[in-house]
Amino acid sequence: MKKDSDTLPEERHLISRKIDAFFIEIYEIFKFVRRFFGEAFSSPFEWKEFINQCYQIGYRSLPLISMTGFIVGIVFTKQSRPSLSTFGASSWLPSLITIAVIRALAPLVTALIAAGKVGSNIGAELGSMKVTEQIDAMEVSATNPFKFLVVTRVLATTFMIPVLTLYSGLVAMMGSFVNIHQNEQTSFAAFIKNAFSTISFLDINSSLVKAICFGFTIGAASCYQGYHAENGTQGVGKAANTAVVVSMFLIFIEEMIIVQFVNAIR
Repeated sequence: MKKDSDTLPEERHLISRKIDAFFIEIYEIFKFVRRFFGEAFSSPFEWKEFINQCYQIGYRSLPLISMTGFIVGIVFTKQSRPSLSTFGASSWLPSLITIAVIRALAPLVTALIAAGKVGSNIGAELGSMKVTEQIDAMEVSATNPFKFLVVTRVLATTFMIPVLTLYSGLVAMMGSFVNIHQNEQTSFAAFIKNAFSTISFLDINSSLVKAICFGFTIGAASCYQGYHAENGTQGVGKAANTAVVVSMFLIFIEEMIIVQFVNAIR
């Protein structure tokens, strides 16, 4: 049996290795992001692949975004009505729903859905290309795989997530209008007037800034995990899973930071 004096150095060595691995990972992420910005602003640009990724990320996500946004609008309206009715303020429902959707729900819900759908797809796709040595084959054929695979996907998510956020917010408000019209018989003109009476450009701009940050985070995290996948098919599954988990975690961190910053400006 090992003595305690023998196991203690081993535990210290294990902790030291984990700390070293953590800082090495941070350094690799920094190099990855720095390389992205270096490749993104250099020619030539892969326009065809960029448009293809915008189609894959944006258009193919519309059914899921539409259904989720509509349900969010209806459910949040149903949940808010009893509280406002208690104070006789049901007429404030359009304003309350719009504030919640524009400021928080639309960018956050859209980003989380995209992290699950788009992030896992990117992580699995690049991971499978990495473990099957397709990326190495692209380098041999004088193609820049980083620019073709990573830059186009990160820019596509950064561009399309704000577009999907605006669309999600619109669909959520339509769901809210359906519920409000059914219960309070509010006209569409009255709903729109009340809805946008309390919204400022700061709210819209902050929502777009969130969406841009979320989109970049999803693209960068997913591409990093997929581009550095290893250990065969098991590594592909790990890359897809880690891409989703890391993207969602960073999205919540960014949400907290941006909200604090916007509230300080407000």
